[in-house]
Amino acid sequence: MARLKFGAFLAPHHPIGEHPMLQFRRDLDLVEHLDRLGYDEFWCGEHHSSGWEMIASPEMFLAAAGERSKRIMLGTGVVSLPYHHPFNVAQRMVQLDHMTGGRAIFGSGPGALASDAHTLGMDPMVLRDRQDEAIGVIRRLMRGERVTAKTDWYTLQDAALQLLPLQEDMPFVVASQISPSGMTLAGKHGIGIISIGSMSDEGLQSLPQQWAFAEDAAKKHGTTVSRANWRVLLTWHIAETREQARREAREGLMRWHNEYNVGTLMRPGVLPFKSPDDAVDQTAFVDGAASAIGTPDDLVNLIKNVMKLSGGVGSIIGFVHDWANIEATRRSWDLVARYVVPEINGYIDSLRKSQKFVIENRAIFERAGEAVMAKILGNEKAAAALADTGPGRVPMATANAPDLQKEAAKRKA
Repeated sequence: MARLKFGAFLAPHHPIGEHPMLQFRRDLDLVEHLDRLGYDEFWCGEHHSSGWEMIASPEMFLAAAGERSKRIMLGTGVVSLPYHHPFNVAQRMVQLDHMTGGRAIFGSGPGALASDAHTLGMDPMVLRDRQDEAIGVIRRLMRGERVTAKTDWYTLQDAALQLLPLQEDMPFVVASQISPSGMTLAGKHGIGIISIGSMSDEGLQSLPQQWAFAEDAAKKHGTTVSRANWRVLLTWHIAETREQARREAREGLMRWHNEYNVGTLMRPGVLPFKSPDDAVDQTAFVDGAASAIGTPDDLVNLIKNVMKLSGGVGSIIGFVHDWANIEATRRSWDLVARYVVPEINGYIDSLRKSQKFVIENRAIFERAGEAVMAKILGNEKAAAALADTGPGRVPMATANAPDLQKEAAKRKA
């Protein structure tokens, strides 16, 4: 079975109040940290309003991240395609791919915030159609085609990229919420998906239906979609104990939910938490929860449930947040890399089998120890040195020393 990939998704969601420059630097520190820990992917998004999400150009951020990392793939999560001329997007992604040594992933969306579309004077009803149209053009450009096209929002005249991606086939990924549009778009173009709606309990439960939308669209348009290219977002905060995780995350989680999701975005049907403990309980300790606040084992169980519920995905992407302080947050990502990733992917299965074999075949190895002791006791000086060995330092099979001494004496005679 193919191993499950792991990554991080930075919207970002930073509480207002800290120096933005320091937030950017801290986010770059996180990329470097995740790269050292062996995570597979890092994503960051594009937003222009709301206060909490202040990365306006994911390409610029990821270019800086590329200089501070070595192997982690870097994805735009996402470029809001209706806000840009498709040719310029293609150019920037190609440049990012070269600057990062072929580590760019092109993630796109229609634009997540209504306030962003309003700022740019765009009708929300046209955004998804424009994303669809732009993806088709950008794929043609990245294949080296020369494109002429005239639409009601952009014009291309004998347009061709003078530099193609460093990767032979740069990964294309679209964002998906709970509605069918994102999955349908992925199926139409035969590209990857990053499910953002899975961070809610409702979105998590809808994953099987979501995949059906992608497969139906692929069949209709003569393309294919692969679960290996399906990424699912989850939220977590992990510590050594469940009590510690609760203590570290409770205040920040409540602020993030009440101040941003409810107070700023005013998401329909989303109610504020009544207390920090209520925030933890309602987020991670209800049936079908899409979050883990606890130990590595809690997250392992959540991921196994997601795999069973969805039928299988290719990557689990953790949502980056500021529920806990910087030190606790970094330790959470560290614990996931140390314990969750190897448990899910079976990296330590063979070690357990090796240990079990030694335990269950003790008699074989005790006989080997007896043979060594027989050699030692057959030599007077070695036997004398063994007799001087202090308590707690007696080698294996010394308990059988009298018998071995007799056996050695017989051989000597």
